[in-house]
Amino acid sequence: MTDILDLPIERAPRAAPPSGWRLGLIGDPVAHSLSPAMQNAALRELGIAATYERWQTAATDVADRVAGLRAPDVLGANVTVPHKQAVIPVLDAVTPLADRVGAVNTIVRQDGRLVGDNTDVYGFVTALAAVTGDLAGRTALILGAGGASRAVVIGLERLGLSHIVVANRNIERALTLIEELRCPVATATGLDRTALADVLATATVVVNATALGWHAGETPIPLDLLGALPDDAHVTDLTYRETDLLAAARRRGLSASDGLEMLILQGAQALRSWTDLDPPVATMRAAAIAARG
Repeated sequence: MTDILDLPIERAPRAAPPSGWRLGLIGDPVAHSLSPAMQNAALRELGIAATYERWQTAATDVADRVAGLRAPDVLGANVTVPHKQAVIPVLDAVTPLADRVGAVNTIVRQDGRLVGDNTDVYGFVTALAAVTGDLAGRTALILGAGGASRAVVIGLERLGLSHIVVANRNIERALTLIEELRCPVATATGLDRTALADVLATATVVVNATALGWHAGETPIPLDLLGALPDDAHVTDLTYRETDLLAAARRRGLSASDGLEMLILQGAQALRSWTDLDPPVATMRAAAIAARG
């Protein structure tokens, strides 16, 4: 059984092994990830003898991959889709936040134990608050009820929104997500135009937490529905590139942001957990932007 830690993660500094530390990203796929570029740039600036690698991992190999993190030269790992929930049973402990979200994206070695944490919430909240300001008492619409939506729901709750609507084609999946997260201000809706238009009319934030948008021509909702949004609304997409949804929001005169800053900030927080050092966020941002192209 995975323990729930009552205390924050604390890691005592350790001397690097002769070959240096190893860190990596566990997921499938990982070839497109910007994390190695930004983490290796940060490690070089901090003068840490470590390399951050891509660890392509099939679902059947998750337990073995996590067991490999106990090797003496491994400092920790990040976890990306689709394994953020699958790693939890094979960890020794998780933080209260990771337990609440039900997903782990960062694994830290602490006193011989593997501890799972969630820095996605921090990355999302910090990135969104920087472009929207105070959202207390407002309404948000989240598109999608998959794994990415978990950190978004908890993050919006922490920002004090009074109503969070999770929209999904399968409304039962959205209802299950809300029940699992125990979020009292969240409700679910389907993707029919009337229901979406009603929510959009009062929404201050729209978050696309689906993969629709990674390829040109894909959109999570019909773009004309953005016309129902108030003029001060903000549209954000967790995909870390310009999407048709974001372009349409800007044409409508709305503020919009992609998911790159969230990626950078969650990575910076993970780096802090592994090293006990302040991450060079500007360096990580420059490296991520360069790698994105």
